[in-house]
Amino acid sequence: MKELSATFTSKGQLVIPVELRRKHGIEAGTKVRFLEDEFGRIILQPVTEDYIHRIRGCLAGGHLLETWETEHRLEGKRRG
Repeated sequence: MKELSATFTSKGQLVIPVELRRKHGIEAGTKVRFLEDEFGRIILQPVTEDYIHRIRGCLAGGHLLETWETEHRLEGKRRG
């Protein structure tokens, strides 16, 4: 496991190193999920098209995913 670090700004913002952004398809406007595991570690999960396709099976038949995908696409079109 490679260790990278970053520093929070006074506004609570954090810049993810470019190496990780490229590797995981994170670009401007990408949504993320924050999870905390049982050890108190914070996990940042980018919500990319790849991620949506991977979880599709977990949420099969649910309208929630379809609604989220539609909203995500519309937001992307608005941003250009």
